[in-house]
Amino acid sequence: MTLPPPIDQPAMLGGLRFHYREWPNPGAQALVLLHGFTGHARTWDSFAAAMQAGYHVYALDQRGHGDSAWAEEYSVDAMVADVDRFVRALGLKRFALLGLSMGGRTAYHYAGTHPEEVERLVIVDIGPDIHPAGANRINTGIQASDVFASPEEAVARARQANPNADPHESEHRTRNNLMLLDDGTWTFRYDRGLRSGGRPLQRPDAVAAWALLAKIAAPTLLVRGEVSDVLAAETAEKMVKTIRDCRFAVVPGSGHSIPLERPTGFLEAVRTFL
Repeated sequence: MTLPPPIDQPAMLGGLRFHYREWPNPGAQALVLLHGFTGHARTWDSFAAAMQAGYHVYALDQRGHGDSAWAEEYSVDAMVADVDRFVRALGLKRFALLGLSMGGRTAYHYAGTHPEEVERLVIVDIGPDIHPAGANRINTGIQASDVFASPEEAVARARQANPNADPHESEHRTRNNLMLLDDGTWTFRYDRGLRSGGRPLQRPDAVAAWALLAKIAAPTLLVRGEVSDVLAAETAEKMVKTIRDCRFAVVPGSGHSIPLERPTGFLEAVRTFL
């Protein structure tokens, strides 16, 4: 059966304009994908296309990212409310939910507060405790120059910043994360307030997050990059013990951004679980 091509869709959620990308498979279970900090819905293009045969896939541009509107608040509570409004607007029930990094945090907070809605959960390289090395790397990265003379310069800079990334995924992610400025230069399509600190990404209380993990009812897969500098092995081990039904997969050779760095290994781990 030939499945329809992806569709870019708008949505108004809680008075804020959102964008999402949909890979239709009528009658199939829904799979909702949440990208990481500085990411966007198009980062899931290759993964979603591979999963479409078994799922009706939705990738949301989270607030302040991609083609969704910038916001005044970037707390996990606000992002969980966005997901709740999103799935209600689409009428999704008992869906599979997958999130990477910032999106993974949103995903497990949603699953912990809406346990009846999530049929399966995938948390990708994130936990209540963030390793300081990864936090410092991310903070340094967003403070680097974010204006480029051309898309090609942006692609080259991305490859320099993460030489471990898959070249095709890196170029695809970067080109689809750019917008043209009035002076002819290019910059990223996410809220400048997130970069400057004017509207920072707010991290939830770790103690409360650990308690929430224990409330997740859905079978869960925790995926860690073998050399991740964000999710420590000890934190991952504690998460597996805390979540009542949790499996664990390590993707060899990958750092934090697993779908970007080892897309094949990531697909194999998630597809096996789902």
